[in-house]
Amino acid sequence: MNLHKIIKIVAFALAIIGAIFALMIMAGSDENAESMSGNMLYVAYTVLGIVLLLVVLFVVKGLFAGNIKKTLMTVGAFLAVVIISYVISSGTDLDLKPFNDKGLGITESISKNVGAGLYAFYLLAILAIGSMLYGGAKKLFNK
Repeated sequence: MNLHKIIKIVAFALAIIGAIFALMIMAGSDENAESMSGNMLYVAYTVLGIVLLLVVLFVVKGLFAGNIKKTLMTVGAFLAVVIISYVISSGTDLDLKPFNDKGLGITESISKNVGAGLYAFYLLAILAIGSMLYGGAKKLFNK
């Protein structure tokens, strides 16, 4: 039995369990619904864990089967984008007093991390759009 069949069987079993819990929530009372929604969360966490485990497994398997130099260069480029984003974000360009008056406890460090995430997203989006435009233009002009 290969891995694909095992994954299909596990996914089917988890889908049936999730459907049973969903039907129990819809048919039950309010007290029962709260406990059943907790069970649905456990099913969701289990599925998430299985998916993450399989993703890590297949990524590691692919690393050793393919060109590891190219993979490490790609990971390095991604880390460079994240580091550049962290360096250019300041964390002081937002007035934090209104947030802290509401009890949110936002510090300059948190603001800097959020800014770095936004800058990384913007840079990666620009790179993705640019690479799609470049590939489309190259395909157009090579015909």
